[in-house]
Amino acid sequence: MAGNLLFLSSSSSPLPLFSNFPNLQTLAPYPRKISQISCRAASSPSPPSPSPPSSVEPEGTGAATPTRGDLYLERQQSMSAAALVLKNRDKTRRKRRNGAKMHTNVACCYGCGAPLQTTEIDAPGYVNAETYELKKRHHQLRTILCGRCKLLSHGHMVTAVGGHGGYSGGKQFISAEELREKLSHLCHEKVLIVKLVDIVDFNGSFLARVRDLAGANPIILVITKVDLLPRGTDLNCIGDWVVEATTKKKLNVTSVHLTSSKSLVGIAGVISEIQKEKKGRDVYILGSANVGKSAFINALLKLMARKDPVAAAAQKYEPMQSAVPGTTLGPIQIEAFQGGGNLFDTPGVHLHHRQAAVIHSDDLPSLAPQSRLKGQTFPAVQNDTATDSGPVDLNGFSLFWGGLARIDVIKVLPRTRLTFYGPKKLKVHIVSTAEADEFYQKELGIILTPPTSKERAKSWLGLQAVKQLNIKFEDARRPACDIAISGLGWIAVEPDGAVDPSNTDVEMEAGELHLAVHLPKPVEVFIRPPMPVGKAGEKWYQYQELTEKEEESRPKWFY
Repeated sequence: MAGNLLFLSSSSSPLPLFSNFPNLQTLAPYPRKISQISCRAASSPSPPSPSPPSSVEPEGTGAATPTRGDLYLERQQSMSAAALVLKNRDKTRRKRRNGAKMHTNVACCYGCGAPLQTTEIDAPGYVNAETYELKKRHHQLRTILCGRCKLLSHGHMVTAVGGHGGYSGGKQFISAEELREKLSHLCHEKVLIVKLVDIVDFNGSFLARVRDLAGANPIILVITKVDLLPRGTDLNCIGDWVVEATTKKKLNVTSVHLTSSKSLVGIAGVISEIQKEKKGRDVYILGSANVGKSAFINALLKLMARKDPVAAAAQKYEPMQSAVPGTTLGPIQIEAFQGGGNLFDTPGVHLHHRQAAVIHSDDLPSLAPQSRLKGQTFPAVQNDTATDSGPVDLNGFSLFWGGLARIDVIKVLPRTRLTFYGPKKLKVHIVSTAEADEFYQKELGIILTPPTSKERAKSWLGLQAVKQLNIKFEDARRPACDIAISGLGWIAVEPDGAVDPSNTDVEMEAGELHLAVHLPKPVEVFIRPPMPVGKAGEKWYQYQELTEKEEESRPKWFY
């Protein structure tokens, strides 16, 4: 402001330049406090006027308040500390992810995924040293099939998995926990998951906690072995039943597909869904042990090879498939897509609650159905008369399903029927409950198999677990439920098996059935809504009545 002032002589009073412009104040948009200006020639400055006593100053203006510089430094230090914490956390995550991730630079057997080695002849991945060096020299290590896979291809039962969920008998080179650990990196990566479930062992092979492995990645649900369902089964009913069961398990999937790797039913739909959802990502095939992952991949490549030359080339080195659970021992990378991304066959998730985990490894083939299921019904009634299969009324009787399960009928309706769906090699025998214990001890390993010999029966721990079942039903014309035994099959419970479900003239009758199921520990039993199989299933199955919102939220199914 001093530059805008005009000073006269020392004897004159100071005259501001703007004193001749009385209206200049109108230019100021806001009031401003102007300090008093004195002349340079003044002998001494006038003492400042005493300020009025101030009250307590507001927060932020006191003497102890940090300066703006202090606040800036404090903010910078906080940001540096936060950045250091985030950096260390990211480093830890990266280290954990890289530690769990599959090492693709290790040469593995293309049949089972086991790392190649030349020292242990009986171990998975073994190959002759000369062959190994020759293939290595020509960069063809990924075209080697190990000795164990060659034995499996000729029908030999060569197990390799032990530990919790592994298999007794035979040699054990890797634990079920180690195989699961090989899949732990999936939840940290962006991939597409194709989850396989065996329709014969739907509950036992479902992997309800698959999100622990898959993380937030999208999942395509594939139901395998539908060609094994009883003749006359309507797949429309099966598809709706599977979607309803999946929804109740609260597993969010993009779609559901009913497939058969043998007849290629439904495989084309899965290929279409993979191409739609893949988006350049790798595709991992997940599922419990012996659910049919390798067979599914071979069927996938067979169909894709018709149009995709990359898939046709991949067919030369297909994963090994056999009846032995635990055939695949490591992730197998397959270049199957033209548009980027690889297909991975993975080790099966070995579950301790399935029958395969408790029987001898040599008895495993008896648990695998080889042809279409045909139910064994008890009692077999014709014209209300008993047949050679047993009595008409099941009350007070016990039914043995091989040596692996026993069902005691405590209290049911007079015409209640039980139908067993499972491997044909497991026969059902019916005896009086009072004689059941003695019968089991006498016939175990002879007609009650597996175990398939008296020697194995001596080491068999028996049916230690007993579960009491109280089954309520509202309509005797329809099956009340299925009793699904993990790793074995299921038993359909019909409260009144002599009534035609399509006969609406019969009055609906509600009631309760009482049974007891004896199983080896720790095999699990599931009570579920009845699966609509056979020609009769189409007659009694009822589709769910859904709102428009519920219909949109449910996954679509295809076959």
